[in-house]
Amino acid sequence: MDAEEKYTMPLINDDAPAFKAVTTQGEINFPEDYKGKWVILFSHPADFTPVCTTEFMTFTSMLKDFEALNTQLIGLSVDSLYAHIAWLRKIQELEWKGMKNLEVTFPLIEDIRMEVAKKYGMIQPGASNTQAVRSVFFIDPKGKIRAIIYYPLSLGRNFDEIKRVIQALQKADADNCATPADWRPGDDVIIPTAGSCGTAKERVESNDPNMYCLDWFMCFRKEKKD
Repeated sequence: MDAEEKYTMPLINDDAPAFKAVTTQGEINFPEDYKGKWVILFSHPADFTPVCTTEFMTFTSMLKDFEALNTQLIGLSVDSLYAHIAWLRKIQELEWKGMKNLEVTFPLIEDIRMEVAKKYGMIQPGASNTQAVRSVFFIDPKGKIRAIIYYPLSLGRNFDEIKRVIQALQKADADNCATPADWRPGDDVIIPTAGSCGTAKERVESNDPNMYCLDWFMCFRKEKKD
């Protein structure tokens, strides 16, 4: 690669860069084809690598969980479509942590020319000029990037956290709230910070049984337990 080539990375709340690509599930026009859905767009370094294999097995085992969250998975690596197909067939033959007979039905993008990977900053020269690092982009139904996680080539992702991020983003959007550290569905949520001294005072002195404050700037809303 040209030593002076510039690498860009979209930022949170940017429009997700558009692209058309060939995948293991046919051609896609992104994000146009996924309007109304949340999308997890993730990259991996290469096919037929052990860490990536465990990740694809885990994503596939959780596919129904993500579908229930109106979330589409889309993978990417710089390998060819034929390598993708051969690797996904091999995954069906493997068993790990009780996961077996797994058919990967979500799209896996062929990106030999690294066109999509460069648009999303997935190629990071400090790690590799020829492989995409483990990036995860959380894209909302309007095509906006809402969260980004990057992992080095050697580090397998935490899939509970990936699911939790989608759940937390959806919760914040639905209820105009924020989620505290280690939030899980059903936990209490944070009410947006008061915009005035008067509002802050009202909250602290409120008798609302569904709300409590640790201080004027830190108020929670209780979540109903099933």
